[in-house]
Amino acid sequence: NICIIGTGYVGLVTGTCLGEIGNDVICVDKIQEKIDLLSGGKPPIYEPGLDEFLKRNIEDSRIKFTTNISNAIKESEIIYICVGTPPLSNGQADLRYVEEVAYEIGKYINDEKVIVNKSTVPIGSGDWVSMVVSDSMEKNNKNRT
Repeated sequence: NICIIGTGYVGLVTGTCLGEIGNDVICVDKIQEKIDLLSGGKPPIYEPGLDEFLKRNIEDSRIKFTTNISNAIKESEIIYICVGTPPLSNGQADLRYVEEVAYEIGKYINDEKVIVNKSTVPIGSGDWVSMVVSDSMEKNNKNRT
């Protein structure tokens, strides 16, 4: 079971392709309207072949969409972080959405997980994400897995 957090270009295409090769995928987004569109097989972005893959994966029950990040994290073995990292005024990546997701992962993690960061982030961000997850686990009284 794979969780994709963020349903923009990176997340939606990644999730749909992972479903296409036979994985069970749950995609999470904060925006209910986007989840409703996607659940109905209507992607809010254009990518060649995406419509067809998305509809087939929905019909075959390999992909589903939700705003419920806690259940998605708990039900998954692999979690992909695919959220936006817009540029700040100084040109650096704004990592606040990555940090929010890492905190949520630590808050709801219930077992060992593989965390993949597909967001566009600076070198060394993997260690930082791991630290944010660990800190969140501590704050939420969870043992490090």
